[in-house]
Amino acid sequence: MSGGTGRVGVGVIGAGVISKEYLSNLTSFPDLDVRFVADIDLDRAKAQAEAFGVPGYGTVDELLADDEIEIVVNLTLPKVHVEVALQVLAAGKNVWSEKPFSLDRASGRKLLDVAHEKGLRVATAPDTFLGAGIQSARRLVEQGTIGAPLTALTLMQSPGPESWHPNPDFLFQEGAGPLFDIGPYYLTALVQLFGPVARVSAVASKARESRVIGSGPRAGEEFAVTVPTHVSALYQFENGQTAQSVFSFDSKLGRTQFEVTGSDATLVVPDPNTFQGELLLHGSDGIQTIAATGSTTSRGTGVVELARAIRAGVAERASGEQAYHVVDIMVSTIEAGLSGQPVEVESTVTVAPALPEDWDPRAATIGA
Repeated sequence: MSGGTGRVGVGVIGAGVISKEYLSNLTSFPDLDVRFVADIDLDRAKAQAEAFGVPGYGTVDELLADDEIEIVVNLTLPKVHVEVALQVLAAGKNVWSEKPFSLDRASGRKLLDVAHEKGLRVATAPDTFLGAGIQSARRLVEQGTIGAPLTALTLMQSPGPESWHPNPDFLFQEGAGPLFDIGPYYLTALVQLFGPVARVSAVASKARESRVIGSGPRAGEEFAVTVPTHVSALYQFENGQTAQSVFSFDSKLGRTQFEVTGSDATLVVPDPNTFQGELLLHGSDGIQTIAATGSTTSRGTGVVELARAIRAGVAERASGEQAYHVVDIMVSTIEAGLSGQPVEVESTVTVAPALPEDWDPRAATIGA
């Protein structure tokens, strides 16, 4: 592997739908050297490599044999995130995984322990909180703009992705559903704003046992739903704040909302599944629109932040510890929903400092 100077070599495992956005961004960051795309479907790996000017493509083993690759971007299905990440760590490379970090506490803890033993890093999406929207909200809260932060309300309601996604089955099975699929964006943003969660109460339900694919070559095909499709939760934070959250694939009324209320004002935060957007401050003097400032690059932003952290010898912001805490929150939410009893969240995390306002993923900071 590289001796730790110059641009950071990157390989991508998984050439599916999300890889297009990742590769578009990763190949635009001067601090990264995207060297290889791997996939079970070699034709798909070749197509994505050629589309984005990546010199290598092939199997996972071939990717892991490249000594110049230091970070492997894991874009596989949620159920194999940990398995693939452990394979990457065994090859002596750092991992960036798509969310969720893991599907359960035990495998997530194992992943962190193996990375620690090997002196490697496991960082994980979502990296949306590094964008201008959430970073601007965090600065406003930390500056006391809303007074003492007290509560939050978040809503994510939709009919579900089966109407537009050509292969939506996995989004209604273990590792997905509205909580595990969309929840990481909202919960990561809440942890960024309020700190770690201490306790959760919840209810969970499933509207129907099967759904029908609405578009693409499999249109009309019926598939089983095996996870809750509506979750309502009350989160209590270590620092005393509370948040009420709804995650639903059962609503014909699609909407998102993220509000943070303090002793002096309420802040409407941009959709945490995006990297930008304006903020609305509701105070005693009326409503003020505030433009978000900071980075507006999209998925893959966290990979360049990880690369810079590796070179600088500092902790990355989208850390595995934060992602594990979010998984712990989600597992605790499902447990609370199924049992009807509050669940204590045993893990905790120290939230990394906010990004400087002028932080720019497209700047060259590492060198050739």
